[in-house]
Amino acid sequence: MYIIEMAFFNKLGSLMRQSISQKGQVPVVSMLNSIRCMSSSRLFIGGLPWSTDDQTLKDAFSGFGEVTEARVIMDRETGRSRGFGFVHYDSVENASEAVSAMDGQDLGGRTVRVSFAQDRRPQQSYNDNNYQGNRRSDN
Repeated sequence: MYIIEMAFFNKLGSLMRQSISQKGQVPVVSMLNSIRCMSSSRLFIGGLPWSTDDQTLKDAFSGFGEVTEARVIMDRETGRSRGFGFVHYDSVENASEAVSAMDGQDLGGRTVRVSFAQDRRPQQSYNDNNYQGNRRSDN
């Protein structure tokens, strides 16, 4: 539990420093989203060697707890690794331990970045925000 609290306060401190440097302009939604991500057991792993596959990723992170899924993201056109992936743990505690231990470490000759994964934001379409294009409103 200590690791989770330490990670939480580290992230909170980072958000507060960002808020101060931007004169309080960091949106509350951004702060809440960051805190919410810290309660996740899903990790983002960046900077992976091109040769890393799902099993290699799982093996590298299984020392911190039960990995329920490990996935290297592949390019649709070439079928090659895009250099990042995701690891899911059975608990937040195991995920926190992995972040603390693996962030900045060498994996296959490359330094990997490990952080709590954030949900992908939905892409806005042109219909969002009442976009009307070239329509005239003087009918």
